[in-house]
Amino acid sequence: MSFLYFLEGLRNPVTDAFFSAVTYLGDEICFMALAVLVFWCVSKRRGYYLFSVGFFGIAVNQFLKLLFHIPRPWVQDPDFTIVESARAAAAGYSFPSGHTQNIAGTMGVVAVSTSRRWLRVLCVLAAVLVSFSRMYLGVHTPLDVGVALVTALALTAALYPLFRDEVSFRNSIPFVLGALVLVSALYTAFVLLFPFPADVDAENLASGVKNACTMCGCSLGLAVSYLYDQKVLHFDTRASFVGQVLKLVLGLAVIIGLRMVLKAPLLALFHGSQAANAVRYFIMVLFAGCVWPHTFPLFARIGRKKR
Repeated sequence: MSFLYFLEGLRNPVTDAFFSAVTYLGDEICFMALAVLVFWCVSKRRGYYLFSVGFFGIAVNQFLKLLFHIPRPWVQDPDFTIVESARAAAAGYSFPSGHTQNIAGTMGVVAVSTSRRWLRVLCVLAAVLVSFSRMYLGVHTPLDVGVALVTALALTAALYPLFRDEVSFRNSIPFVLGALVLVSALYTAFVLLFPFPADVDAENLASGVKNACTMCGCSLGLAVSYLYDQKVLHFDTRASFVGQVLKLVLGLAVIIGLRMVLKAPLLALFHGSQAANAVRYFIMVLFAGCVWPHTFPLFARIGRKKR
């Protein structure tokens, strides 16, 4: 806590605003945007690599949160204050940091997938800034951030040989996706069936159940999308710059719209059960992997007509 108190003494309106903005690079929406950018516009192989590191990372992160159930810094020390704008996104237990896990895994995949030095530098800079922002804002300790960094980079390195080239990818992806579905199911069983001690906070446990159901929907949707693409779709990521921009912006807008619009009716349909989140994210991933790629020939023709 001494380091967090040191950072608390450095706060001012300018740096508060800066790090409040930077920290959103580790948020779910930013991960979603970058993942579909790679998946739709750059390379399916690298897209599956990014999704796999991200989804496995979420499962590990959430498991550790509930296993150790370490409270947030301001709960550990009531005299400590945080930047209030960061409170809303600081749900669940503190250890390890979910935002750090997201940005480190995402930037790690991009960095090892490119030969452009400037892009690698940007990836390192983004990971460092977001990680530091979680401590500056007061929502995580150095231990939370450090363990999340190590976990994300370890997953990135461990999965890299399976996605290094097309041959490795084709041979390994069915097993990777099968393992992802299994891990998600096991984590869900853990949060639903494990006899947690009485001091486990009910709100944090509910957050764990929600994230477990979300993971199940995402992993199953990714597996179905892969099978559909292999058997039916065989989509091509190539298009002109204008076509890629339109493809990304319009598709991402629909995904975000589905995320917002489906929430209330599905919760009502499932009587408030977190199974609604599993269905909602399953639909979102199916749209990204099975539905929207059917439009890609149209976006490819946009550039062709201009030439």
